[in-house]
Amino acid sequence: MIGLAAGIEMADMAWEVKCREEDMKQRALENERHAIDDARRSVDEKAQQLKVLANQSALIAGFSMVVLVESQIPENINSVVLTFFGLIVAITIALMLVSTLNSTYILVAILRYDCVERSVPFDVFWRRRCEADWKVALRAFSVGVPSFMIVVALVAWVSFWNHQSLYYSASVVTAISLMLTIYWFANTHRKWGDFLLMSEARILTRGMSFAAASKSGSSEGDHSSVDLRDSLQLSSLAIGELSESEMKLKK
Repeated sequence: MIGLAAGIEMADMAWEVKCREEDMKQRALENERHAIDDARRSVDEKAQQLKVLANQSALIAGFSMVVLVESQIPENINSVVLTFFGLIVAITIALMLVSTLNSTYILVAILRYDCVERSVPFDVFWRRRCEADWKVALRAFSVGVPSFMIVVALVAWVSFWNHQSLYYSASVVTAISLMLTIYWFANTHRKWGDFLLMSEARILTRGMSFAAASKSGSSEGDHSSVDLRDSLQLSSLAIGELSESEMKLKK
C-alpha cells in the first residue's frame, strides 16, 4: 500500500510539472503574440502619420506648382515683385518636396520592418534610423505652410497688377494671408509643433481608471471627489514623456 501511494503521489507530481510546463509554453506563446501585435500597431501608427504628412505636403507642393505655371505674368510688372514671387514659390515647393520625400522613404522603410523576428525593437529602429528624418520632414512642412500663404498674397499682386483697384484687392488678400500666418504661428504651430516632435509624447485618457483604483481603498467621499477631479484634469491632455505622465496620474 505504501508503494502504491508513493507511486500515485509521484504520478500527481509529474502531472503537475507537465501542466506547469504547458502553461509556461502557452504564456510564452501569448506573450510572443502580444509582442507581434504591439510591433504591428506601432508600425501602423507611424505609417498613418507619415501618410498624412506626405499627402498634405504633396498637395501644397502641387498647388504651388500650378500657381507658378498658370499665373498670367504682366509684361510691365515690377522686376522686384516678380523675382520675389518666383523665389517664394520655389522655396515653398522645395520645402514641401523635402517633407514629402522624407515621409515617403521613411514609410517604405518601416513597412519593411519584420514584426515577427524583431531583431531590433521597433522603438529603437525608429529612434536610430527614422526620427531625425521625421523631424526634418515635419519642420519643412511647418515652414512651408506660412511660405505658401506668402505665395497666395503675392499671386494677388501679380494677377491684379494692371487692374485699377490693384492696391485695394491685393491688400485684402495680403491681409487675410497675414492673419492666417499669424494664427498658424501663434496657435497651431506653438501648440502642436513641439508635441509632434517629441518621440515619447502621448495623449493619455486613463485618469478615470487610476481614480477608480485609488477610490477603492478609501472611505472618505470628499477626498475621493478631489482625487477624481484632479485625475480628470491630468488625463485631458498629458503632454511629455509617457513615464512622467504615468507618475503624475498615479499620485
